[in-house]
Amino acid sequence: MSKTALIIGLSSQDGSYLADLLLEKGYQVVGTIRRSTTVDKPNIRHLAGHVHIEAADLLDHESIARLIRAYQPDEVYNIAAQSVPADSWTHPYYTGQITGLGVVRVMEAVRVHAPHARVYQATSREIFGNVQAESATEMTPFDANNPYGIAKAYAHMMTRCYRESYGMFACGGILFNHESPRRSLHFVTRKVTAAVACIKNKVAHPPIDELGRPLITPAGKLKLGYLDARRDWGYAKEYVEAMWLMLQNDEPKDYVIGTNTSYAVRDLCAVAFAAAGLDWQAYVEADEALQRPTEITVLKGDYTAAKQDLGWEPRTSFTELIHLMVEADLALFR
Repeated sequence: MSKTALIIGLSSQDGSYLADLLLEKGYQVVGTIRRSTTVDKPNIRHLAGHVHIEAADLLDHESIARLIRAYQPDEVYNIAAQSVPADSWTHPYYTGQITGLGVVRVMEAVRVHAPHARVYQATSREIFGNVQAESATEMTPFDANNPYGIAKAYAHMMTRCYRESYGMFACGGILFNHESPRRSLHFVTRKVTAAVACIKNKVAHPPIDELGRPLITPAGKLKLGYLDARRDWGYAKEYVEAMWLMLQNDEPKDYVIGTNTSYAVRDLCAVAFAAAGLDWQAYVEADEALQRPTEITVLKGDYTAAKQDLGWEPRTSFTELIHLMVEADLALFR
């Protein structure tokens, strides 16, 4: 008999890749999207007819509880969040309600209506914030320094609280940055690869950036924030495998998922533009309006525990990932 999985946040990058993985493994997949008059979601067009799509919202406890009561899932994956750290300063209340308290609504619904279900909660490297270390492990202390990271730290600790207080099989995945062609344009990797494609293909009407401006200026420039910011970037399609593996484990544990490498935004630009035969320095300009009020310190994700316990490790290098994204955007933006 096949298992049933509920993915909260189906249309996200991670939710769509996770649905692909679970369908391959024979699951019945139920996925949530927020109620909207627009039902076309690019990341999940290919899933139409293969998954059950339901409207639900992390602000609405009953919408989550209704699905858990009705489907009695074996596994619940909460991928949904206000997931853009930069937006958390302009939307601190919303970020707290969705990214923080939304997790409690999920845990309560599972505890009351399907206590047998195994729960995966998506956490973030942002919980470490200002920690001074070369690499983070599961034992690294939290020092979040933005509203998003603080909300994720609360969510992570509440996941542990439900695990220890009620004996629930609940795991937190402390995922470092993970990217793909399905990444939103709000994130710098996709912003850069989309810009490369628009410049290379001489796109007349490029998409809009997070400030509501054309991604490429009339002068043909891409504006970015802090070019020396460094991140540990991995491939999202591989990271959802780690999510699934956590729920197949003998006991519930939290794991750091990363590549244990780091690159600067300027490195990202150099690799992405070079993939299209362009010199990034001719096209990229720093813009203070796009910088965060506080920047997180350089930190890499030590995946040793995940490799030992789950057999998981990253397979796609940073350069391979960025080339993959550039190729996808060259095909998309014409």
